[in-house]
Amino acid sequence: MRDYFLRRFLLIPPTLLGITLIVFLITRVVPGGPIERALMEARMGDAGGAQTNQIGSGAISEEQMAQLKAYYGFDQPPLEAYLRWLARVVRGDLGNSYRYNEPVLHIIADRLPVSLLYGLVTTLLVYGVCIPLGIVKAVRHRTWIDNVSSAVVFTGYAIPGYALGALLVVYLSARLGWFPMGGFVSRGFADLSLAGKMADLFHHAVLPLVCYTVGSFAFVTLLMKNHLMDNLAADFVRTAMAKGVAFRRAVLGHALPNSLIPIATHFGQHLSVLVTGSFLIEFIFDINGMGLLGYTSVVDRDYPTVMGVLLLSSVLILLGHILADVLVALIDPRIRFK
Repeated sequence: MRDYFLRRFLLIPPTLLGITLIVFLITRVVPGGPIERALMEARMGDAGGAQTNQIGSGAISEEQMAQLKAYYGFDQPPLEAYLRWLARVVRGDLGNSYRYNEPVLHIIADRLPVSLLYGLVTTLLVYGVCIPLGIVKAVRHRTWIDNVSSAVVFTGYAIPGYALGALLVVYLSARLGWFPMGGFVSRGFADLSLAGKMADLFHHAVLPLVCYTVGSFAFVTLLMKNHLMDNLAADFVRTAMAKGVAFRRAVLGHALPNSLIPIATHFGQHLSVLVTGSFLIEFIFDINGMGLLGYTSVVDRDYPTVMGVLLLSSVLILLGHILADVLVALIDPRIRFK
C-alpha cells in the first residue's frame, strides 16, 4: 500500500504539468485577450473624451504594440512563455494580476480564508447532519420520519443554490431586513469587540451557508441511507443478527463501516469545492472568495490569476483523490491498494 500511495504522489507533478500546459496554451489562442481589451478600453475612453495614453488613438504603431505585448508577456513563443511561468511558479511566484496589479499569490492569500471558512463550516454541517440523518432514515424506512425528511431534503435539492440565494436576498434582506444584503463582514468590523465580531460574522454567513448546504444535504443523506439499507440486507449482517448480535451493534459495527466507503470517496472529491467555493453564490452575496476571484479573472482575461486559481484547484483535486483512497483504506481494513 505504501508503494501505491507513493506512485500516486509521484503522478501529481506530471498531471499538473499537463493541466497547466493545456490551459496556458488555450489562453494564448482565445480571442478577447488582455491586449485586445486594453486597446478596446483605450479607444472607448478616447471616444468618450477621456484623457488617453499612448495607445489611446485609433491606430498604434508597431513599436507601441510590441511594448504592449511585452507588458502582457505575449512577445514570446507559447512554449517558452509557459516554461518561464513554470520557472516562476517553482520559485513561489505566480506573477502579477492584470486587473489588480498585485502579485497573484497575495490576492489568493487574501481570498482563500473567506472560501475556506465557508467550506469548512459547510462540510461540518453537511456530514455532521446527513450521516446521522441517513442512518435514521435507513433504520426507520417508510416511517413518518423518513417521509418528512425526504420531502424536506428533496425540496432543497430541487432548488439551485444560486436561485435560493437570490430569493433570500430579495425577501429576507431587502424587504424584511433580517440579514445583510451581502458581504463577508460589516464596514465597522474592526472596531467591534470579539463577541461583536463573531455575531457580525455569523449574521453575514447565515444566508450563504444555507445556499451552500441545501444541494449537498439530499445527496449525502440518500447516499448514506441507500448504502446502509443495502448492507443491512446483506448476508453478513443477517448472519450476525442470527447469532445473537443486537440490532444496534449490527448497524453500527457491521453495516455502517461498509456504508461509509462511498461517503469517504465523496469527501475526497469534495476537497477542492471546500476551498474554491461557488462563484454564483459568492457573486450573489458579494463575497470576495476564491469562486468569485476565478470567475472575474476569466471574464477579465486576467490570465496570471486564472493560472493561479487553476493550479490551486488542480492540486486540491489530485490530493482529494488520494485522500479518498486513504479514507477508504482506513474505514475498511480489507482493502489493499496495489
